[in-house]
Formats: sequence, structure tokens, C-alpha cells
Amino acid sequence: MSNQNTAKKSSVPMGQKIAFGLGMLANQMFPAALQIFMVVLVQDYGFSTFLWGILFFIPRLFDSFTDPIMGFISDNTRSVWGRRRQYVLLGAIIMGVAFSLMWQMYVADGLNYNFAYFLIWSLVFYLGLTIFSVPYVAMGYEMSDDFHERTNIMAVAQSIGQWAWVIAPWFWVVMYDNDWFGTTTETTRTLGVWVAIFCALLAMVPALFIKSKSTKEDVSLTPLTLKTIKGSLKLILNNFIEAFKISAFRKLCYSTFLIFNAFNVVAGFSFFIVVYYLFNGDAGAAGLWPTLLGSVGALATTFLVIPIVAKMSKAIGKKKAFLVSQGISVLGYIMLWFLFIPGKPYMFLFALPFFSFGIGGLFTIMMSMTSDIIDIDELNTGKRREGVFGAIYWLMVKFGFAFAGLATGAIMAFVGFVPDTVNSEASITGIRLFYSGLPILGTLGAMWIMRNYDHTEEKALKISAELQRRKALKEVTSGYGGGRLAGLLENPVLLPVFQQIDFSNKDLEATKKMFAITLNKTLNGLCFSPYIEGQVAGDTLTDSQIRKRMDVISSYTKTVRSFACTEGNEMIPKIAKEKGLKTIVGAWISNDKERNEKEIAALIALAKSGVVDIAAVGNEVLLRNDISEQELLAYIIRVKEALKGLEISVGYVDTYYEFYLRPNLVAISDVILVNCYPFWEGSSIEESLTDLRQMHAITKQVANGKKVIITETGWPSQGESVGDANPSQLNAMKYFIQTQEWANTSEIEMMHFSSFDESWKVRVEGELGARWGIWDKNEKLKYS
Repeated sequence: MSNQNTAKKSSVPMGQKIAFGLGMLANQMFPAALQIFMVVLVQDYGFSTFLWGILFFIPRLFDSFTDPIMGFISDNTRSVWGRRRQYVLLGAIIMGVAFSLMWQMYVADGLNYNFAYFLIWSLVFYLGLTIFSVPYVAMGYEMSDDFHERTNIMAVAQSIGQWAWVIAPWFWVVMYDNDWFGTTTETTRTLGVWVAIFCALLAMVPALFIKSKSTKEDVSLTPLTLKTIKGSLKLILNNFIEAFKISAFRKLCYSTFLIFNAFNVVAGFSFFIVVYYLFNGDAGAAGLWPTLLGSVGALATTFLVIPIVAKMSKAIGKKKAFLVSQGISVLGYIMLWFLFIPGKPYMFLFALPFFSFGIGGLFTIMMSMTSDIIDIDELNTGKRREGVFGAIYWLMVKFGFAFAGLATGAIMAFVGFVPDTVNSEASITGIRLFYSGLPILGTLGAMWIMRNYDHTEEKALKISAELQRRKALKEVTSGYGGGRLAGLLENPVLLPVFQQIDFSNKDLEATKKMFAITLNKTLNGLCFSPYIEGQVAGDTLTDSQIRKRMDVISSYTKTVRSFACTEGNEMIPKIAKEKGLKTIVGAWISNDKERNEKEIAALIALAKSGVVDIAAVGNEVLLRNDISEQELLAYIIRVKEALKGLEISVGYVDTYYEFYLRPNLVAISDVILVNCYPFWEGSSIEESLTDLRQMHAITKQVANGKKVIITETGWPSQGESVGDANPSQLNAMKYFIQTQEWANTSEIEMMHFSSFDESWKVRVEGELGARWGIWDKNEKLKYS
């Protein structure tokens, strides 16, 4: 079950892809321009390489650690604009203002002032980048659920985004040509404003043109207050832990860190290698060559690498496409060592198409793979957390980027390279060795990590199919006749007068006190939830875990209901009887015919042993459409025949609506066992008791005088809303109090669902399915 309401599509219109791609252009242009502009700090403002490294490191470190917080905020935002768009717009504005002001420095103000000034505006800029980029990237992850369409989206986005690296190197030409805007520092001040305006407008495009649905009424999202955002730090840590439990995601993060950040450590050397190695330190003589090194490489990425990688991904799979593209890039780095030839600068152009497969292939594939990983997370947790995963992935990138900025200055100091002076052959050779060698080592390390990446298209399709199945199951289970009650109420049953409890003047604490009083009056019945943390349905239960939970509930209820008779479930009625409790014992019936036989045999054996008061042959089998009505009736008849002569009622559990539709089911049952959920009908908490009473009355009308027992009813404390039904602790308590009051006053036999939260259901039904208990998964009372 997803925690967001945005409907995803397999095929995404090209206009939406282009809008996302224009955002990618801004997302890459700002850092690309910043990287180019920062050369002037050393060349023209007199910053040492050490201070230069600090200015690279601190803002990017700050950026990397604000990302997860922004991911939490974005994932939980309720607004008419959805979860992302407003932040993308706000971030675009902050980035534009900060970037333009960042470069309004004057040499005359002195080194210390300029250092502090630049650092402050860098921090503001990177705050804006966080506010923009985290929700922006999450937008891309949400755009499609198709394995290959995700790659297509990222290919289009990267193709557009790569133009940042085509355009940005030309800033060097403008900055060092006084005919444009004056001296280099004057040009930087002017150019900074124009770049800021252009990029800010591009960054606004996704906010304005990518569609999203309102989340204003999505109560499954955590309310955003200062308290919850502060408390989110623990949740963020838990998100990290959960994300890194996924082996495939760890591989993506570590591989990206090695490739991208090894590249960025030495990317700043490009200008210096061309000028100081190929042209002996003469920037004027170097002319356009530093620009062409970056620009031609980006053009190769846009028109050659990304289309090839996208096609390779579809033909041979994402993992193989990644390994091949990175292998080609290693060849490119080797070629650059040999093709940087003084006097023949054009030679390095032959290496650029090979070299460009590194970064071009990396993000085209890795961002698509991350979307696949988010599906794994939804399968494991029932949550849809694009913002969180995007933030964690890009934290790895940005933390490495921060480290890269610091390492760049450290390497230059280590090899003894000093810009704007005559450097020794050894220092120039040193930066050349790092320029080719470090990315080769990083890339080979990443390839080794990804060698056994096993999330194939086949697995992705299976996961996608399972998620679709769960969504379909949600539609069925939220049926319980969902919406059907409204149809039946065209001719409502005349209900006797009942004074419902007025909660309007009762706060949370008062409601908790009422809840405690109601619970201590002893309930007619509780549905027993046996599975503890780490178990799933089908795991074998132990005597100790059942006894532990039975000890918790035995003093609060007269009756216990179980749902199966095998895999340890057969111990539940035995232990309940030891506690002096009555039992409703269910055989789990499904489309697994072999298991059905074992369940029926076990139910009969338990009944004959004296631990069964009511035998329930199946639970919601017809609702799930697992077997036909005739097959179910045959099972019921078999059990009745086997228990003939014993004072044990035999029935079947399903929604009130199934009994309304099926007179044969009523006729065969000794007792009518119905599940009634106003929540699944979408009833508001204020209308819920009236709707429950209607469901019971409708069933009484068709029961032909037979006893009617409500075998399940309850209200979840957390999860998604269904219509006007909102899950919360307060509403769960209100429902419990008023339904118990009605059942006791009206002498209705009713089983509350459920005793304990069932964390295993997160994987099947999402957060909502796991939060129906009076006690939590650790047997602690939730409403004390």
C-alpha cells in the first residue's frame, strides 16, 4: 500500500519528460557554473588552494546533511499542490538570488572578508539547492512504474541536463576576455547575475508544468510541525537503516560515490592541465582548448553516450549496460594520459567520446535503478518514499562532492602545484597522474561492487506485479462491501433509539481515560494476533509466544478468535481454554486445496478435543474470490457432519454483504459470523456507529432467526484514509468506546479486531493493515 495518492503511469508524455529535463539542466548548470567560476577565486582573488578546498567542502557537507530532512518534509507535505512542486519553486528562487549575490565580491575588500562573504552566500545557495533538488529528483522517481520507461525518463533528462556541461566551459572564454564585461572579476559579477536568472527560470519549469495531485486530505502523511520535523531525525535515521538493508541500494550508493567523486576530485585539474601542460602556463595561448575539453565531452555525452546507454540498457539489462559503459570510460581515461600532447592539443578530443561514458552512463542508469529500488522498499515496508531514497542517494553524491572539493586542494598541495606561477615538471606530472589514475581506480572499484548486482528486469517485473496485486487486494479488502452499504440504505432498517457518546467536549486525555474504563469492563471477544516482529503469516508459531500474548489479553476478554489450525495456530484455542476463555476457531481456507484439507482435519480434531466453542470454516474466502460458493458449502457440510452430536456451532466468517447476497450460506450456517467495518466503507468516525448498527441490522434481517455474531470490527490508529474514514489513535479509541458501549447495552456479541498490531501486514497491506491492535507489536498498550 502506497503512502501517496499520485497515480503513476507506465508511459510518460514527452512534454512531461522535457519539463523534467529542463529542471535537470538547472540542477546541473548551477553546480557546473559554480565549478567554472570558482577558478577565479584562486586565479584572481588570491585564495590559496587550502581556502579553495574549504569553500568546496563546507557548503557541500552542509548540503548533504540537509537533504534527508528535506526528504522527510517533502514526503509528508499535505497541500493542494501535492508534495513537491512548491518546494521546487521556492528552491529555484533561493538558488537564483544566492548565486547572483555570491559573486558580488571586490578584490579591494580583502581576502578574509571575501572568504567569509563567499562562504555565507554559498551556504544559502546550497540550502536552496536542497529545497529544490530533493523534491525535484523525487518527482522523477514518481513519474513511471515501468522498468524501461524509467530509463527513458532519465535518458531524456540527462540529455537535456548535459547541455550544462556543454555551455559552462564557455564561461572561461567570456571570463578571460575583457572585451565582454571588463576584467575577469567584473565579468564574474555580471555573468553571475545572468546565469542565476537563467537557471532559476529553468528550475521553475518542473514546478509549473509537471502534474501532481493534491495531498491536502492525505492523513497518512506525518503532520509537519517543528516538533515532528525535530523528531524526524530519528525517523530519518531509521529510514537510512531500512534503506541500507537493501543490498542492491547499497551497491548503487557505493558505486556512485566512487565514480562520481573520483571524477570530481580531479575535474578541477582540467583547466590547469590544458594551460600548464599543453601551453606551458600561458592561459591566453590556451584559448578555447580548456573550454573544448569540457564542452566536446558534454556534447559526446548528449548525442552519443546517453542514447547508446539507453539502448544497451534495454538490450542487455541495466547492470551489464553499466559495466560496459564504465569499462569504456576506463579506456577513455587511459587514452587521455597518452593524448595530452604539448603542441597537439587537438589529440585529446579523440579520447573524449570514450571518457564521456563514465558520468553519462552513471546517472542515466543509476537514477533508473534507484526507481527500481524504491519498488523493493515498497514491497518490504508498504511505504512509498521517493523523497527519502532520493535524499539518501544524493547525500552519498553530495557528501562525496564535498570531500572531492577538499581533496582537490589537498592533491594540488601534495604534488606542489601552485596556480599562476611556474610549476615544476614533477608537479604537473603529479596532477596528470591523479587526473587519469584516480577515476580509473574509482571506476574499477565501482565495477567490482556492481559485478553481482542481481536486481534484474525479471525480478523488477515480479515486484511490480506483486505491488499491483496488493493494490488490487486493497481495493477488494477495502470493499467489505465498500460503498455497498450506501446502496442498501436506500431502504434502511429502522434502528431502535440509541444515545451515542458525545466526544465533542473530550480531549485526548479524557478519551484515554474512557478507553481504559471500557477495556477494563471485560470485552465479549478479541481477535488474536499471534505473529511477532520478524514473522510473517505461514511461519510456525511457538508455545511461548502464544502464551505470552494470551497472558496479556486473557483478563480483558471472555472469548478469543483464531484464524487457522496449523503451523502452531492449533495451540491458540488450547491455551485459551487453559485461561478459561471461550473460543471461535477458524480453519484457513484459500485456493490452496492441499492446505485446505490439512486445515479442515485440524479443525475437526481440535473440536473433538473440546477446545472449540464455535468452528469457523474459512474467513472472507468469498470476498477474496479464492473458491466458489459451492466449494465452500461442501467444506462446511464436511465439518458439520464430522462434528454431529457435539454441542459445537459451525459457521463461516465473511462480510455482512456476502450473507445478504447468499441465502444458501445463511441456510447452511448454525451461526452467522459477520465482519463489519464502517472504516472500509469510508464512514466518518461520527457516522461509524450508526453504520455498524445498520450492517448488523441488515444481517439480522436475513439470518432467519439465527444468532448473529460480529466476528470483526475495529478502527486503525495509523495509515491511509478511506473516504471520510481517517485513521488515528483518537478515532480508534472513539470507535472502540462507542461500539463496546452499544454492544454491551444491546447485548450484541462482538469481537474487536484486533488484539495486537501485526507488523508483518505492512508488506501485504501497507501501514494501514498493520495498525489495528489495542496493543502494539511489542505487547504494549497503545492508548495508555
